Amino acid sequence: MKIFITACLLVMTTLIATVSFAHTEAVTSEPAEAQPLTVWVDVRSAEEFAAGHLEGAVNIVHTDIAKGIAALNLDKSTPIALYCKSGRRAGIALDVLQNNGYSQVTNHGGYEALLQTHATEHERQ
Repeated sequence: MKIFITACLLVMTTLIATVSFAHTEAVTSEPAEAQPLTVWVDVRSAEEFAAGHLEGAVNIVHTDIAKGIAALNLDKSTPIALYCKSGRRAGIALDVLQNNGYSQVTNHGGYEALLQTHATEHERQ
């Protein structure tokens, strides 16, 4: 009888552990709400872009910003970070994009200032 009770307890423990693991796996395997990645856009000329740009940035000249962003098929709530040489052209591009319904557009100013900011952040780490 003692062996029978021990065997039953062992089977029940295994079943509980299996059900618990399956439940945990089901809960953790659900896709999390992913945060949209910021799209960095250099609105300077192609020549300026070729001379140096932030890694991962796309080049869309500020005068072509509406058409260029539309070609990327972004959701209007996608975060878009703009920069140029001083911030002036990025500001113009920001106004155009906001007028076209893009809600998360930011002007990050000039390229050189961004490089200095990123260098300072890396030095702190």
